[in-house]
Amino acid sequence: MNREEILKKMAESIVLGQREDAKRLAEDAVAGRMDLNEVIDKGFVPGIQKVGDLWESGDYFLPELISSAESMKAAMAVLQPALAEARIQARSEGRVVIGTIEGDIHDIGKNLVASMLGANGFDVIDLGADVKLERFLEEAENRDADFICLSALLTTTMLGQKRFIELLERKNIRRRFRVLVGGAPVTRKWAEDIGADGYAENALAAVRLAKEMMKS
Repeated sequence: MNREEILKKMAESIVLGQREDAKRLAEDAVAGRMDLNEVIDKGFVPGIQKVGDLWESGDYFLPELISSAESMKAAMAVLQPALAEARIQARSEGRVVIGTIEGDIHDIGKNLVASMLGANGFDVIDLGADVKLERFLEEAENRDADFICLSALLTTTMLGQKRFIELLERKNIRRRFRVLVGGAPVTRKWAEDIGADGYAENALAAVRLAKEMMKS
């Protein structure tokens, strides 16, 4: 196969959710000393972008979305160490600290958002579930994050999103980070009421919002 055919196969492996194929193609790219930034930007990334289009058009559903995200993660797990070894800086869309708020152990939705952000080029620090407010802030400061994403699946724990923004305000660092909120009981109005920077109803909407905000 020529270079264009290889890049097309990379995109197809993501669109079709072929995790092992995506991993193998990434390994072959490393072994063949291909331009790894090109492999990402013109091979795998167009695939995950196509997946987003298929989701929004109603042709793809949650299982396909998860499968494609996992395929992208498998490819990047091969490429990132190779990039680091070659001291090539992969182009990052931005750095995100994400987790489910303290007192809430639900993480399926948060995991999908984290996976899709990572698959779309963001550097994601996933803190898991039941995360204390202070830890979100500590990690965001230590990692120089662009975004802090707070997930809540319970009406009781979504109040933690409000308390976190109040914490930033008390420390006079509210404008240092963009705070995005989401979760089953969370609405756009809630996000506006508590002074969050944004709200997304699903994983693809979160990716789109974060990308738009990085341009502003």
